[in-house]
Amino acid sequence: MTLIKSISGIRGTIGGKVGDNLTPLDAVKFASAYGTWLKDYIGKEKLTVVVGRDARISGPMIHNLVVNTLIGLGIDVIDLGLSTTPTVEVAVPLEKADGGIILTASHNPKQWNALKLLNEKGEFLNGAEGERILDIAEAEAFDFSHVDDLGEIMVNDAYMDIHIDEVLNLPLVDVDAVKAAKFKVVVDGVNSSGGIIIPRLLELMGVEVVELYCEPNGHFPHNPEPLKEHLTDISELVVKEKADLGIVVDPDVDRLAFICEDGEMFGEEYTLVACADYVLSKTPGNTVSNMSSSRALRDVTNAHNGSYEASAVGEVNVVELMKKNNAVIGGEGNGGIIYPELHYGRDSLVGVALFLTHLANKKMTVSALRASYPEYYMSKNKIELTPQIDVDAILVAMTEKYKNEDITTIDGVKIDFAENWVHLRKSNTEPIIRIYTEASSQEKADSLAERIIDEIKAIAGI
Repeated sequence: MTLIKSISGIRGTIGGKVGDNLTPLDAVKFASAYGTWLKDYIGKEKLTVVVGRDARISGPMIHNLVVNTLIGLGIDVIDLGLSTTPTVEVAVPLEKADGGIILTASHNPKQWNALKLLNEKGEFLNGAEGERILDIAEAEAFDFSHVDDLGEIMVNDAYMDIHIDEVLNLPLVDVDAVKAAKFKVVVDGVNSSGGIIIPRLLELMGVEVVELYCEPNGHFPHNPEPLKEHLTDISELVVKEKADLGIVVDPDVDRLAFICEDGEMFGEEYTLVACADYVLSKTPGNTVSNMSSSRALRDVTNAHNGSYEASAVGEVNVVELMKKNNAVIGGEGNGGIIYPELHYGRDSLVGVALFLTHLANKKMTVSALRASYPEYYMSKNKIELTPQIDVDAILVAMTEKYKNEDITTIDGVKIDFAENWVHLRKSNTEPIIRIYTEASSQEKADSLAERIIDEIKAIAGI
């Protein structure tokens, strides 16, 4: 059990000792720090913050603690109740609010929860802002309001529908084309808020929906990270139902994966590739993903005469580079779609709507669409090191060893070879080096990873 404090917020397991886990006191402390920072950052007398949560079992408890803490700071709260991460991100600017908090631990198991913090644009905070909040929390430098100055709660449970309307009104979302295609889709909502919002979106697009794990009770029926090994149930049901595809989201609905009509994974890495292919065919421009994402996005972007660039890992880094490069679409290889036409945040609803429009226009099966893209395979590994080993020194040694290759060091070390690549990153919380490789076959990706792991172990003397 652990409590992880980072620039993007605080997350941890429920219960246990204060400061070691996400206890009620920790939730209050960090909500207080965020509210205190926001007052100074915005610099006005009366603030409003949007708050929403996923369907985790601990959600109502953490939600009540956070909302009432903000009220105690004199901040008004627009309470969305059960919601999604992108829904809160959409709501903040629409409500002209000063910030937002999403209560979710994303793809982590049910014993986890977290406070994810947004600015007035509905975007995640940058590093300096996050560090400032951690400092305020550490010093417990809070000043709560007197009784006449307490904040108020305004409940608005319409925002999932508002979010859906915003997506359906996007110029590149062709509802009529999707309706004409008469798709049948199986949806795995992992018993969280995605089980409400994704079927609702699909039904408005004229899609026949088969629901799997769509009861938002917080009892995740499988590991909620949308990876192949966790998705055997939906893969089997897609085939059994003779569905056109399957759709899987994580508990807070910012990661999106598709299942082909034959029950095979479309590939999380290729969610962004397919959506970008469609967007670029209609609105030529640039793309961005993080350094651990597939080369396939680069290839598709180049095919549309656009420019691709990779950012450091982390959504805030992707967004920053997207803005700098005027990217028309971007995201992360974990199934996160960022489409600035709506907002700068990973949004599974946007991904679903763009993908189905693309599929309807292509008039092909999902497996045929997947086969039309460059074929890459990834291997994701890690090496656990003793605390005494200097991880930075290992990365420097690997950089020197491959100095004649195409090297990028903005986030660990990425080595681009002609036919494949490897990305080495150290963990910020434990002595671990993460090793990501990609090649033209799974065997080659695994082989490259094994070689690099051996080289790192030789350098480390383990």
